[in-house]
Amino acid sequence: MHLVPADRADRRTIDGHRVCEAIAAIGDADRVRTWAGRFSLLADAKRLALLLALHRTGPLAVSDLAVATGMNDPAVSQALRLLRAAGVVAGEKQGRVVRYRVVDAELRAVLDLC
Repeated sequence: MHLVPADRADRRTIDGHRVCEAIAAIGDADRVRTWAGRFSLLADAKRLALLLALHRTGPLAVSDLAVATGMNDPAVSQALRLLRAAGVVAGEKQGRVVRYRVVDAELRAVLDLC
């Protein structure tokens, strides 16, 4: 049980070798938190719809995303602010228009599965 943290070493296990494998499978706690955050972004159907639209069509403006998803412009803008703050989308300004795209490569791989 070499992977069991000291604060849990005194606890009884049934299959100690599997406990070590499970700890290794879980990996770094920060990475788990990062993925939990990504999944929370995907847990909202409207945000997921925005991400799928951006992922599959490429850069889109807020008004186009609103039409595509059936959301209103302010709701799209608010969702994009959250997605931008999480680092999964970025906007590129072209004149007065900002077009958004998915920039998180790992999240794009997940969206490929949807």
